[in-house]
Amino acid sequence: MSDTRKEARAEAGTYFITGYPGFIGKRLVEHILREEPKAHVYALVQPKHFKEAQQLATRLKGVGGTLELLTGDIVDMHLGLSGEEYQRLCARVTHIYHLAAVFYLGVPKETAWRVNVDGTRNVLELARDCEHLQRFNYFSTCHVSGDRLGVIAEDELDCGQSFRNVYEETKFHAEQRIQRAASSLPVTIFRPCSVVGDSRTGEIDRFEGPYYLGILLVTSPLVMPLPLPGNGVAPLNVVPVDYVVQAVWALSHDPRAVGRTFHLVDPNPMSARRVYERIAEQSNKKLPRFNLSARAADVMLRLPVLEKLARPQRAALGYVNHLAIYNCHNTLELLDGTGIRCPPLASYLEQLVAYVREQYRRRRESSSEVEDPLDLSPPPSAEDDTDAEPPRSR
Repeated sequence: MSDTRKEARAEAGTYFITGYPGFIGKRLVEHILREEPKAHVYALVQPKHFKEAQQLATRLKGVGGTLELLTGDIVDMHLGLSGEEYQRLCARVTHIYHLAAVFYLGVPKETAWRVNVDGTRNVLELARDCEHLQRFNYFSTCHVSGDRLGVIAEDELDCGQSFRNVYEETKFHAEQRIQRAASSLPVTIFRPCSVVGDSRTGEIDRFEGPYYLGILLVTSPLVMPLPLPGNGVAPLNVVPVDYVVQAVWALSHDPRAVGRTFHLVDPNPMSARRVYERIAEQSNKKLPRFNLSARAADVMLRLPVLEKLARPQRAALGYVNHLAIYNCHNTLELLDGTGIRCPPLASYLEQLVAYVREQYRRRRESSSEVEDPLDLSPPPSAEDDTDAEPPRSR
C-alpha cells in the first residue's frame, strides 16, 4: 500500500452504513470492525429487522471497533432518526456506505422509486450535512446499463438504454443523482454484477439470479437436467461476496477513487453454457444436446414439479443470454498491488454448488413438501442491501 493511502487510513474512521443487516451490509460491517479496531460504525436498521441486527451485533462483540445500531428508514425525513442522533452523525461520520435498496420483482414502481431514488436523496442530504465527510460510497449495479449490448465502460451511464424492470430503472435514476452530487461531495460509485456466495465457504443468504438458475436446472427433481435457456454463449458474470467487500473497503479508502465509478465484475467470465457444463459435471449428470428459448424455458419452469423451486429464478431468464461485457479498467487499475482480485469462478464453483446442494438436502429432509428449497431468505424487505442480482420474483 502506498504512503498516501497509509496516511488516509492513519486515523480510525466513523462509518455510517445503510442496508444492515443485509447480505453485503453485514459482511461489510464485520470487515470494517476487523480492519479498524478503533472504528465506530453506525448501522441504520429498519425496526422489523432490529432483532436480527441485535443478534448479529452481539456476535461481533470483541471483534474490534464499536457497532452502534440506529433504528430508522431511508425513506423518512432525516432517515427516521431523532434530532440528537442525526446531529451526532453529522458531527462524527467520515465515511458513508449506502447499500439499502429495494430490488425484488413485482414491487410497485412508486415503492421502488421511493426507496431507491428518494431514499438515496435522503442519504445524500445527510452526506451534505456531515462536517468531516471523507467519502460517500454508493452501491449501484451493473444493470443500470439496462438492455445495452456489447462493451460497457465504467464512465458510461445514460446512453439512451431502455430498462427491463423497475429495479434497473430506479437504480439508474438514483445513480444519476449521485453523479450530480459528485460535483460537491467526495463520491465513489460501485457497480457489482451478480453477487454469489463466499468463495471460500460457498455461504450465501439467498439463492437467486442467473447462476443459481443454472444450479436449479441441473439439480432439479427431474432425472435429466433441464436444457439451458438459449445458446449460452453470453458471459455469466458473477463475483463472490468476499471479493466485493474487500474491493469496496480498499477503494473507499483510496484517494484516487473519488469521483470515479467501479465495475465489480469478473474480468474473465465464463459463458453461461460453460458454467452450466461445470455444474453438471459436479452433479454427475449429462447435459441435454438441445437448447430452449427463454420463453420455452419459462413455460417449463412453471410445471408443477418445478414451479415452487423455480419461482425466485424465473426473473433471471432474461439475463442468461444478455451479451453485455462490463469493462473494469478503473477497478483493475486501483486494486493493482493490493493483492485483491476477483477469483475466477472455476476456482470456487465447487464450494458454491456444494453449499447449495447441502441446503437443498436439509430443506428436503425437514419438509414433506419441498417449497422453495433454494430460497432461504425471509420475506422481501423494502430496504435491503443491493446485491446486484436481477430483481427478486418472490
